[in-house]
Amino acid sequence: MKIIGIIPARMESSRFHGKPLAKIRDIPMVGHVYFRSKMCKNLTEVYVATCNREIVSYVESIGGKAIMTANTHERASDRTAEAMLKIEKEAGHKMDVVVMIQGDEPMVYPEMIDMAIKPMLEDSTIQVVNLMAPLKSREEHEDVNEVKVVVDLKGFALYFSREPIPSWKKGAKNVSMYKQVCIIPFRRDFLIKFNELTPTPLEIIESVDMLRILEHGYKIKVILTEFETYSVDTIEDLKEVELLMKNDRLVLKYAASRND
Repeated sequence: MKIIGIIPARMESSRFHGKPLAKIRDIPMVGHVYFRSKMCKNLTEVYVATCNREIVSYVESIGGKAIMTANTHERASDRTAEAMLKIEKEAGHKMDVVVMIQGDEPMVYPEMIDMAIKPMLEDSTIQVVNLMAPLKSREEHEDVNEVKVVVDLKGFALYFSREPIPSWKKGAKNVSMYKQVCIIPFRRDFLIKFNELTPTPLEIIESVDMLRILEHGYKIKVILTEFETYSVDTIEDLKEVELLMKNDRLVLKYAASRND
């Protein structure tokens, strides 16, 4: 099975311009995501998809592969799909699964990517997978930068929101609460179909792309991970993540290889 990872990245973040090249332990953030994704045993190859020449130059300088995309994309999935089609044209064959790995989660672990891919290897009817991780505090539960997810008893998504769901006041002691982790494998044809679907009302008001899938009647398999990972949306997040990665086992490995 041909499975590739694509890391969408762009410099023009509204809250943190230049975020992909912001350094954490002397390595740009997108570099951390790339090095760590390359350690995943199930990925045939990893690419960075971007509309910024400076990101392409950096990725190529570390021996990575980068794909230039249009600068008109509003969603990471659109950029990922364009990059996939370009990769397929160059390779001369279609991919089976494309894993979209967000470029602002520098603490991603390769085992997380393997976990997200596994349901697709076991069940051909699953078209898209998300990871979820436990919410550790009320502050995190109320943070609009964290997308919350609730699932049914079979592990399929019921709803996503940036608002606090389910109710912390009523359920914190009795119901597990989770946030979305943005490692999202799509079957190749479903990624294209997803981008062709009409945007939906709940997707728009919640600002969560995955709701488009649910509103159009498709299912999303959600897998629990206990790995600690944090997205970087602000300079304050960057500083916090740098502290958390001080003794990170993977950084020690790929930072050392860069100095050889």
